[in-house]
Amino acid sequence: MAQRLALWRLLSLTPRMLPLQGQQILSGPLAPCAPLAPHIRGFGTSAGCRSTFNVQDGSDFQDRVVNNPKPVVVDFHAQWCGPCKILGPRLEKVVAKQEGKVLMAKVDIDDHTDLAIEYEVSAVPTVLAMKNGDVVDKFVGIKDEDQLEAFLKKLIGA
Repeated sequence: MAQRLALWRLLSLTPRMLPLQGQQILSGPLAPCAPLAPHIRGFGTSAGCRSTFNVQDGSDFQDRVVNNPKPVVVDFHAQWCGPCKILGPRLEKVVAKQEGKVLMAKVDIDDHTDLAIEYEVSAVPTVLAMKNGDVVDKFVGIKDEDQLEAFLKKLIGA
């Protein structure tokens, strides 16, 4: 019942979220952080800026992670992994606080085994910090928010 109500609310928001005359719609990680209209409240699972994305394939990983001028945190996870379900939202929250200074890529190891092998992922969750296409830091397992913030600050250089 709760899922049906959430879906109904989402669908009822859609017509009002269409752009006003003269506005353009941008999608993807480079979309502006502002909502389409100032009086409309967004519906989503993370903060206003969309700094988290799911990797679709190897070329998508190359384009959005390796070739990205911004630092990128890569979360290698699996649907069946209990600790991943705890770390994922926690990491998304901390990345969203950085207000676009760092991006987060989510890689499901069952869907993208080739990437997991290439980056030597032997356990999940594994989180890589990448800058200019190179892995500069890494951790395996769960961290609390303070540890995640320190990890990101080290990556950003703040």
